Amino acid sequence: MNEPTISDTGVRAAPRSARNRSRRFAVAGALSIALALSGNQGFALERQVPAAQADVMLSYAPLVKETAPAVVNVYAERMVQRRMSPLFSDPFFGRFFGEQMPGRSERQTSLGSGVIVTGDGMVITNNHVIAGADDVRVALADGREFPCSVLLKDDRYDLAVLKIESDENFPTVAIGNSDNVEVGDISLAIGNPFAVGQTVTSGIISGRARNAVNDGEFGFFLQTDAAINPGNSGGALLNMKGELIGINTAIFSSGGGSNGVGFAIPANMVKVFLKAAEDGETRFQRPYVGATFGPVTSDIAEALGLKAARGAIISATRPGSPAEKAGLEPGSVIVAVNDIPVEHPDALLYRLTVAGIGNTADLTVERDGQVTHVALPLDLAPEDPPRDTRVIDGSSPFSGLTVENVSPRVAEELRLSGIDDGVVVSDIEPGSTAQRIGFAKGDVIVAVNDAPIDTTATLEDVAGDKPGYWRLSINRGGRMINQIFR
Repeated sequence: MNEPTISDTGVRAAPRSARNRSRRFAVAGALSIALALSGNQGFALERQVPAAQADVMLSYAPLVKETAPAVVNVYAERMVQRRMSPLFSDPFFGRFFGEQMPGRSERQTSLGSGVIVTGDGMVITNNHVIAGADDVRVALADGREFPCSVLLKDDRYDLAVLKIESDENFPTVAIGNSDNVEVGDISLAIGNPFAVGQTVTSGIISGRARNAVNDGEFGFFLQTDAAINPGNSGGALLNMKGELIGINTAIFSSGGGSNGVGFAIPANMVKVFLKAAEDGETRFQRPYVGATFGPVTSDIAEALGLKAARGAIISATRPGSPAEKAGLEPGSVIVAVNDIPVEHPDALLYRLTVAGIGNTADLTVERDGQVTHVALPLDLAPEDPPRDTRVIDGSSPFSGLTVENVSPRVAEELRLSGIDDGVVVSDIEPGSTAQRIGFAKGDVIVAVNDAPIDTTATLEDVAGDKPGYWRLSINRGGRMINQIFR
């Protein structure tokens, strides 16, 4: 009896003998891959027809059973304020609508995924899953729920470390070496897409060192075609050894569903971030280079005689910085870090970050047709001048501001691009005069009543004056704002 064929698509069925041969080769090929994944040199073995039913019962199930218990659902709850219509501010309507009135606080819950990476309950997830949350909980695959505390988070890298508040010993997933991942490797994604429950999808690694994926500063992602959807954020991307090779974080999609283009933060970045949390750091800091970099375009590569348009070209170095002390000069191109090729400036930043503060990076540098190696110490940005944190009070427009002197460390923490000195706003007291006026975190106060503000002590002295008016000059993200208050 002939097998059914699909005729309405215009696809003609192959002859039965050809179909049988194709089926045998497909099964034999799958068996060869499975042998390779189990540790044997499968690709070196001769392909053969399966001899028993067990030979064709290939499955990811053992791998999933081993790792899925360590992948959790992350619930983040936050209080939000409904926008109130002027109509509902009338007490008459308030008596009728009660708690349903817009303008009242309500609790919202967002759902993502996370991965337990230590037996005492440390969980890696995405920062955007728990951003702004008042309460964070995780639910294990067996249905149990636990409260969590947030140990460390960073929106630049979109990573967060949670700690399950329990003395239990939890199942874990080992963190692998994402540098060993190659395009074409099989990968599994585990998470909770669309809140339907824990879901496993499979695919391959489609690319490495992808940048320009999201709006953050981090630009080095693994790309996979394993289906990743909303709710998968923070979930595990695994290799066939059951090791974590990435944290699923983003998709390219016009409709919100998976189009086979998903991205994960590499496991080596996760290791560095996790270590900072284990060391008790409250802020994740990357090494200070003291230089700005640009991409190597095809025109630049041709002009400099480079073989390929790859690497990061140095645009400028800051006086006294590690880059200047190491002998790096504008126009030089960094093509590798510790012998690992660098594709673009984002990849350079990634390589320096995962190399770790306190270590020394070996940079491969091309300049004028010559290739040299430069040793770059990886240290924290210096705090010179001292930040001298001060809280401004009184009746001036600055009342409620926390200000600090700008140093390379402060500029790094507050992301002050191109600003090397001055006084910066690091915090604002809610409901204060400064907040009502419109000050923002990161504002650099340049001058008050035409007097330059060079230190926090100077600003504090000026804030104690009582002039007839206040003329302020503020640098906000490179844009000068001049305002007068009476």
